[in-house]
Amino acid sequence: MQVNPLTVGPIVGATNANSVRIWGRGKLEITRGSKDSSGVGNSIFSWISLELLNRGNLVPRRCFGVARLRPVGAAKFSEPKFLKMNPNFDMTGVVVFGDLLPETQYEYQIGWFFSEIELESFTPDSPLNWSQINSYKFTTASANNLRSRSFIFGSCRYLLRLFGGSWFDDRGDKIFRTILEKINTESTINQLLMVGDQIYADDLNVVQADTSLDEYNRRYQDVFSQPYIRELMSSVPTYMTLDDHEIEDNWPSNSSQKDWVTKYPAAIHSYLTYQLSHSPLFEVSGHRITGVPTKLWYNYSDGCSDFFVTDTRTERYLSQNIEEREIINKKQLESLKQWLADDSNRVKFVVSAVPFFPDLKAGSEDKWAGFSMQRNEILELIRNNKIKRVVFLSGDVHASMSAELVSPNDTDFKVISIISSSFFWPYPHPQAQSFILSGKLPSTSEISYEVINAEPVWSTDNFTRVTTDLNSLQVEVFSRKGELLSSKLHSFF
Repeated sequence: MQVNPLTVGPIVGATNANSVRIWGRGKLEITRGSKDSSGVGNSIFSWISLELLNRGNLVPRRCFGVARLRPVGAAKFSEPKFLKMNPNFDMTGVVVFGDLLPETQYEYQIGWFFSEIELESFTPDSPLNWSQINSYKFTTASANNLRSRSFIFGSCRYLLRLFGGSWFDDRGDKIFRTILEKINTESTINQLLMVGDQIYADDLNVVQADTSLDEYNRRYQDVFSQPYIRELMSSVPTYMTLDDHEIEDNWPSNSSQKDWVTKYPAAIHSYLTYQLSHSPLFEVSGHRITGVPTKLWYNYSDGCSDFFVTDTRTERYLSQNIEEREIINKKQLESLKQWLADDSNRVKFVVSAVPFFPDLKAGSEDKWAGFSMQRNEILELIRNNKIKRVVFLSGDVHASMSAELVSPNDTDFKVISIISSSFFWPYPHPQAQSFILSGKLPSTSEISYEVINAEPVWSTDNFTRVTTDLNSLQVEVFSRKGELLSSKLHSFF
């Protein structure tokens, strides 16, 4: 069997010291079948005309993925692992490799093929022709809790789709070329975090905004198929969370009842398919992911760092009563608090699509500032339990900066915030004067919190490299063309 190159991907997803999840997309091909026993049905293929459907029973051809890997320098690949490329998830799949060694570089290949036999019928000896498949490399995470880590993060990658989707502005992909150059010529990067607005489903606002599953899927196909982001995600473990533009601008502030039963399910299904299926969220059974998630937040660890990737967009409760407002629901809040207080003694990175602080002078009601009771509850937990090394990573605001939060009431308290945005935004960016960069943070507590050390603010397309150990972290902001805009050291003590 000829193994074909992926149509989207590969993406190296959740990677720990001993395993990796690799995502890819095959190809959808419709054929005439005797009976659709797959449970998929024709209804999800909204772009197929009813006239065509009525000509007979049309079903997707069976598409399978296959992958193999080996330590770099080894003579032989592992036995191939097979998986279904599922029509319910836009012909995508995730393969899991276990029993790997920490901090080890591996080479892998992944592709797809059509076949009419059952998945269970494939064996390690099944004839496969890999001649058209490229090889990719990644490195496993560290099992050493003292090991320093370095990662790149950012947000808000705009891609304008014009003329019915036949033309794209590719400037948004060039920043990923710069990131690749940094990785290839400078220090090693352990992971990539994209913290919201990986797509703009409403790039023209209300004009031709995505509303159906097929439209959202095609949006991801376009965005994740551009060459430089594709190359980057194929080699660096990548973690993601959503913000509003994965659904619509300022979701759910302007949502209707119809949106909740049409647009929202389509957007979230596509988000699960393209952004979360390769995350630690899904359970693993053998070399495949399994189960249906009941939440969109997750956590993981690497070296000296723990990460809690929040969902600050889909659990909001927008009460008019400030005391009742929630940016995350009670279950997520309790899980976050337990994770913060678990005495791991590692750096605690809280990934939040919207900034925890500093606040905007106008428009902060969409950020944590608009949910002050929950923000204060988290700050009080950190202060009362004397939790050290807490860092918030955010995007959203199309400007980058880092800042510290301290308390005159408790000199032992410090929290750090790093904001990185945007990867690409072709319109004006907010300037420093749009933010409250010093002074008291609004709080529902008698305890005072003050923002300090909050400059400079970078109002241009950029990305941020964070390098951390247990004593401090270095924050480096780079322009889209790779110029070092600033380098700033934050001590944890």
